[in-house]
Amino acid sequence: MGDALISQIFEQFTMVTSQKIAKEYKLVVGVEKEIHNISQKLKLVQDVIESAERRQVSDPLVKRWLESLKDVAYDVDDVICEWNTATRKMKIKRSQDKAAEKKVCYSFLLCSCFDVSRVVHRHDIAITIRDINKRLDAIVLEGKGFNLVRIDVGGQESRVRPKSSTTSSIEVPDVFGRGEDKSTLISKLCSENSVQAVKETLQIVSVVGLGGMGKTTLAKLIYNCDEVKNHFTEWIWVCVPEPYDDVRVAKAIVESVEKRAPDVTELETALQLVKNALNGKKFLLVLDDMGRCKHKSWDKLVCNLKVGAPGSRVLVTTRNQTVAKTVGSSYIHQLGQLSDQDCWTLFSRIAFNEKTEDEKEALEEVGREISRQCKGLPLSAYTIGGLMRSKSSLADWRKVSKSEFWEVTGAEEDLSPPLMLSYYDLPSKLRQCFIYCAKFPKYYYIEADNLIKLWIAQGYLTEKNKEETALGADMEEKGRSCLDELIMRCFFQNMEKDKESGIVTRFKMHDIVHDFAQYFTKNECAIVKPDSRKKQVCSASANIRHLTWIRGDDAPFPESFEKTEKLHTFWVQSFYDSPPIVSQVDAVSPELFNQMKYLKALDLSHNRLRVLPDEVEKVINLRYLNLSFNPLEKLPESVCDLYNLQSLKLVACNHLTELPQGIGKLENLRHLEIDKTDNLSVLPGGVSKLQALRTLSKFVIRGGGDPNGAACKIKDLRDLNSLQGRLDLEGLGNIADATEAKMAELKKKEDLVILSMNFKPLAQTDQIMCNVAEALQPHTNLVRLEMKFYGGSQFPNWMVSLSHLKKLVVLECQSCEQLPALGELPMLEKLHLESINNLKCIDQRFLNSNPEFSKERGAFPKLKKLEIVRMRNLEEWNMSSAKSEGDESNMQVMPLLRHLKISECDKLQALPETLLHLSTSVRRLSIKNCTILQQRYRRGGDERKKISHIRKIKLS
Repeated sequence: MGDALISQIFEQFTMVTSQKIAKEYKLVVGVEKEIHNISQKLKLVQDVIESAERRQVSDPLVKRWLESLKDVAYDVDDVICEWNTATRKMKIKRSQDKAAEKKVCYSFLLCSCFDVSRVVHRHDIAITIRDINKRLDAIVLEGKGFNLVRIDVGGQESRVRPKSSTTSSIEVPDVFGRGEDKSTLISKLCSENSVQAVKETLQIVSVVGLGGMGKTTLAKLIYNCDEVKNHFTEWIWVCVPEPYDDVRVAKAIVESVEKRAPDVTELETALQLVKNALNGKKFLLVLDDMGRCKHKSWDKLVCNLKVGAPGSRVLVTTRNQTVAKTVGSSYIHQLGQLSDQDCWTLFSRIAFNEKTEDEKEALEEVGREISRQCKGLPLSAYTIGGLMRSKSSLADWRKVSKSEFWEVTGAEEDLSPPLMLSYYDLPSKLRQCFIYCAKFPKYYYIEADNLIKLWIAQGYLTEKNKEETALGADMEEKGRSCLDELIMRCFFQNMEKDKESGIVTRFKMHDIVHDFAQYFTKNECAIVKPDSRKKQVCSASANIRHLTWIRGDDAPFPESFEKTEKLHTFWVQSFYDSPPIVSQVDAVSPELFNQMKYLKALDLSHNRLRVLPDEVEKVINLRYLNLSFNPLEKLPESVCDLYNLQSLKLVACNHLTELPQGIGKLENLRHLEIDKTDNLSVLPGGVSKLQALRTLSKFVIRGGGDPNGAACKIKDLRDLNSLQGRLDLEGLGNIADATEAKMAELKKKEDLVILSMNFKPLAQTDQIMCNVAEALQPHTNLVRLEMKFYGGSQFPNWMVSLSHLKKLVVLECQSCEQLPALGELPMLEKLHLESINNLKCIDQRFLNSNPEFSKERGAFPKLKKLEIVRMRNLEEWNMSSAKSEGDESNMQVMPLLRHLKISECDKLQALPETLLHLSTSVRRLSIKNCTILQQRYRRGGDERKKISHIRKIKLS
């Protein structure tokens, strides 16, 4: 991290000192020379820092030197932030006060004595700069004694793959070499023939092995196999927290069974809920990666687990043989190393991914040597395989095989050589991004988009290259590329992906990988879980920059703060997963904001906070603020003075009714997340000024009750052309006419991929509504469209021109009598039609508007799932006219359709025979609450034979 941090700060320092604002500080005698000296020293240490990064593993003195250097670098970064904030605030004040613009400009350019006292005092900064210079003198002098050398990393910064060619993960379907282990454990879990099994209601089986041996992977394989699924009625997976927490384990069991998180804090209450949830059920409970726990705590849990049906089992995975005995295991399975062949199979599956047969043959011999050095550890094979996947030359493979990291001994011998090889092969920017993840607790699911926003807030990703800007590469794209690269290198696991796009949405770090990241951030990142019985004083050691404070279920919000002045990240992690009752709230002390003036990222989500103090404005360097899942009723106007803010997250703040009127001052805001804020019925007009916005969860158009004109109008979307991802438009029925709607210029927002259009309330006539909808034409890049409560009698013509659309939802469009020719959409995969009550017939016009077009390409060529729900007046669905005149062959209609669902269509007489004849297409047919259809297609019904070829039929 040191190399990337120094590089980042050196670039910023050089840029800042070249700005006109530097003249202000040069007025202080000697500061100009001090600034020059700092730049020279940063350049000097930058040349040898790669050598220090590698030496720190074996030389504790170098490690301490590197930590001192990074601490100074952080202080320089803090000065730069103050400097930049002073400039930014000055510019905003000038633009707000047009009357004084000339005067301010004059003083800025000519006098160089403008007033920045409200943010930073030039004299204080000058003193800080001199202090930093002295500290750098000592560091440079000490560094000369280590004989550090310049290491050429071979332009590794350019090795990060561009987004278009990066594959996000590797699917390894098999668990190599664990077949016998799997069979043995399944037998122990599912067998009920032994005398002991008959006597005992509950048996406990433990898997014991070293870290990285694959205990969790094996447990998951067993947990998901059909034999186990068929044997038990409940399957519960709990990742045991470290240290062991009785209440959290009990709550996790209940949540897994009942699919909701219980809001309890007392152990006895939680255990009673466990007893109620499992009573009489035959369950399998997996307690993964269990650490030491007290006999008394365990006995209480087991007592309440014994209410399950005979044959219930607990499977414990642990590194510690003592834990397996503590829990009273009836069988302990020792998980050994993989054989050389199995280790090679796992390694080669990953390392040779995307390589040619010739490359595989050339690299196999040295590859087997690398595999043997993994010593049978699956995690090592997986990790080093991810590294070798990125290397193609024999020389590179030999270099890894002969690396000194395989021979690491001494104090840090527990560090994994494959992880070190993979880590030091990363470009320095990627190392910085990776080890920042040490701030997350172990076993925590990291949200991909959230992590990228945090990287941006810390300054790890920047927009400074003109060539990148010309290519349209923004920080979010660069962040996704960095994440894809880390995933490809196998630093993360348990990836979850978006079903439609295939993009990784969240993931975990293996606990050994987490320990590895923490090794490099011992004095930078801290995760603290205080004793809830003591006064909640948040404290950090002097040099900690990223602090995660884990708040216990029964602990109040931190009351005071000590030694937190240097924090860059502060996260109060809580476990209130649902918006709480308003009366049960906690308070944020203004002291928090007085103490942390260098803070860049603040996460107070899930903390039952109703009020955010006005003092939040004092955290002037803040870039990321997460207040989601809190019962906030409003935000203070002072939030709008956070001029550096890039991300404001207010997800599920259901009590929030308005946003601050001055929000337009947040000119650097890139992400405004206001999902699930049902009471937020108006947006301030200042949103139109946020031209840097990439994320705007929803945009509300208010009706006539806004006499001051302060609320957003549809035209205020016009300049927000950087919007990406999803946008929900609400209140479209309030738009007066098509001219006003056209001013939104939705067609120019080419990075929007999901659009939801909600026309409720319906305040206009049919013709105006139709014209408004037509004027709201989006860009053809749209992938998903939802149209709700549309009151026009005709759907807009542009719907059939969305050439990239994959999913379409049409809901509660009561007045429409005819569906558009959706069959012409070439990429449509999912179609949901619901509550279009004026629709009586679906005919050939649903397939096409141009017979010649359909004859060549067919209708709905990619459609896989079709749902028709609650069409109360739909009587006929007839596509028999799909045969073109003079053409004996039927047009291809929905050739890929797999799932057809018809629900609550009481008057529908029959399904189209065109679909029923496609015996190789429809595999699932669901008919629910459709009286006539159920009579026709039920067993023994007149038309049952027409659907008998379909694999799965459900009539209810």
